[in-house]
Amino acid sequence: MKDKLSTESYKGVRDFYPEDQQFLNYLLSTYRGVAKKFGYAEYHASILEPAELYKAKGADNEELINEQTYTFTDRGGREVTLRPEMTPTVARMVAAKRREFGFPLRLFSIPNVFRYERPQRGRLREHWQLNVDIFGSESFAADAEIIQVAYEVMKAFGAEENDFVIKVGSRAFVNALALELDLNEESAAKLVGLLDRKNKMDASEFEAGLADLGVPKEKLDGSNVPQDVAAVLDFLRSVGIENAVFDPSIVRGFAYYTGVVFEVFDTHEDNNRALFGGGRYDNLTGMFDNESVTGVGFGMGDVTMHDFLAVRNMLPEYKAPTHVYLAVASEAEVQHALSIAQELRSEGVNVAVDFCDKKLADQIKNAAKNKVPHLIVIGQNEIASGNFSVRDLVHGQETPMSRAELSSFFLNR
Repeated sequence: MKDKLSTESYKGVRDFYPEDQQFLNYLLSTYRGVAKKFGYAEYHASILEPAELYKAKGADNEELINEQTYTFTDRGGREVTLRPEMTPTVARMVAAKRREFGFPLRLFSIPNVFRYERPQRGRLREHWQLNVDIFGSESFAADAEIIQVAYEVMKAFGAEENDFVIKVGSRAFVNALALELDLNEESAAKLVGLLDRKNKMDASEFEAGLADLGVPKEKLDGSNVPQDVAAVLDFLRSVGIENAVFDPSIVRGFAYYTGVVFEVFDTHEDNNRALFGGGRYDNLTGMFDNESVTGVGFGMGDVTMHDFLAVRNMLPEYKAPTHVYLAVASEAEVQHALSIAQELRSEGVNVAVDFCDKKLADQIKNAAKNKVPHLIVIGQNEIASGNFSVRDLVHGQETPMSRAELSSFFLNR
């Protein structure tokens, strides 16, 4: 006998069963609602991009390109990559229609992205990600608005301000420091890498890395807030955001960031980690066009947000989309059940009908397994009288009512 295929999914990705999909829908709906509230328009693009998009100057990240991308050659001999992030894609799209857009341009998307990396808590090989970007403004108010959108997304999930902290840094500050200390290009890149890894090493190791580069640790103690960060923090405080702080170690890993950058950290002791982040990238559209368009944005994944909510017991309870399950006493009642179901559906009630493939007791068990909250048995007596008993499968109660009362009963709950 031929071996059966495994039911396991590909390592590092997920199957979304109904409960998982409902949470994902809740997450994406919340993302979408906040972005639209700030005037951002939704866009989308294919998961396939030319591999050169990630190899080009401005998007060069050796670890991403050489180790984390899913890249293959298609049948036409073209090198293609499953997108590992959305920012280069939106930069390409903006450059393609730069003359047709009005600026500042506010855009958002919720793509799925792919990276070949070791699956671990908060990190998988595929995830869904909210991307919010504003193009065509050099004002620090634009940087602050992007951070405010991120803040409001957290609040929309029910987070309190002390549940997270927004750490704001500056690539311009780090670049100026490298110039001040006369670091060459290689050493400057090592400094950025060291800062980006600070939270993954102990203090002595970090200080040793600074010493090797000839960087005095007091230059990075956070006592002197750079002008761009100070301006952004002032804007944030003016709209009531008090949990944003300067942290010189926040640099973000990608080479295309040029100005203010930020990361949102969970403060819960069981999940004390960075959740997501973003920043300003003023030169990315220059890969496609002689006239560069400034940009600032962030990406926020579904996996880290799930963990943020889970440690606080804030995950929403699953509710079956079906309002009522119609079980039938025998095959003779199936057509009557279908008629009642269609009548209820036309009035906005979600109805599932059993086709009498099993005994009545098994039909009731099936409804309960699928977490349908209510059940009606359709038998000869019910059809003849026009009176039905609605069974609450959660609490065990039964409510008698006429056929005419059914739709209002379900829609008013």
